[in-house]
Amino acid sequence: MMSDPETYEVYAIQYCHRSNRSKAETFLSPVLSADFHDVAQDITYYVWLITNENRTVLVDTGFGRDELARRQAALGPGWRPDYARTPAEGVAMLGFDPKAIADVIVTHLHYDHAGSTEDFPNATFHLQELEMSYATGPRMCHQALRAPYTVDFVVEMVRHLFHGRVGFVSGDAEFAPGITLHLTAGHTLGMQSVRVLTRRGWVVLASDASHFYDNHEGLAPFPIVDNVGDMLDSHRKLKRLAETPRHIIPGHDPLVLDRYPAPSAALQGAVVRLDVAPKE
Repeated sequence: MMSDPETYEVYAIQYCHRSNRSKAETFLSPVLSADFHDVAQDITYYVWLITNENRTVLVDTGFGRDELARRQAALGPGWRPDYARTPAEGVAMLGFDPKAIADVIVTHLHYDHAGSTEDFPNATFHLQELEMSYATGPRMCHQALRAPYTVDFVVEMVRHLFHGRVGFVSGDAEFAPGITLHLTAGHTLGMQSVRVLTRRGWVVLASDASHFYDNHEGLAPFPIVDNVGDMLDSHRKLKRLAETPRHIIPGHDPLVLDRYPAPSAALQGAVVRLDVAPKE
C-alpha cells in the first residue's frame, strides 16, 4: 500500500556540457542517424534535486574534476567538455548543504551518474539490485559495456555497502510519499527512473532511460545499450508513468535548460525548475 502522496519541488542542476558532437551519435540505428551527420547536438550532464518541507533527495552524484582529468587523458583532445561545477557545488548553489543530504537515488552506476559520492558523506545511496550485480558481473567482461563505468566508482559503492550506506531496490517501488522508483532497463540492466509528484502532476526523471527527447519521443534507441528491446520497452514505460509526454525529463538533453525556467536570475543557465510548466 502506498502512503498518502506529498508534492515536491524538482530541480535539474547542470554541472557539465559537451559540444563537438553530432546528432547522429544520439541514435543506434544507422537508418535513423543517416540524415544527422552534419547536425550538431550538444550533450549536457545533470543531477536532480527533489525537495519539500519533509525531505530533500538528490538523484545521482555526477562526476568530479579528478574523473574529468582522467577521462580527458584517456580519450584525447576530442573529449573536452565544459565542466562548470561539481554536483555538490550545484546543490550548494540552491542553498542546500551537501553534507546534510541523507538520501541519494542512483539511477545507474555509469561514471557520470555515480562519481563524487565522497562529497555526500552522510548519504545513503539507493540503487537497483540488478545494477550492482550487472556492474560487478560477467557483462563487464565486454569492453563496450564496461567503458561507461569507472572501476573506482563501482568499488566505492561496494565500500559504501559494507559501511551500511547502500539501500537496494528490486523493480518498481515507493521510495517516499510522492516519490516512486521504476526499473527502466536497456541502457544498463539495472537502470532506474524516478517519478515525482509535483504541483503540475507526476514528473518522470528518466535519467539515461532516455538521454534526449529524440530517444523516447521517437522510440529511437541510444547507442550505449545493453538490451535494445528493453530500452524500447522502457521508453513506453516512461510514457505510462508520466502525467503527459511533456512531463518526461530526459537525462542529457540541453533543451531541458531551454524549456524550463531558472529559479532565479542568478541561476540562469545552471539550474531549472521541473515542477512548473515548461515555457513552450
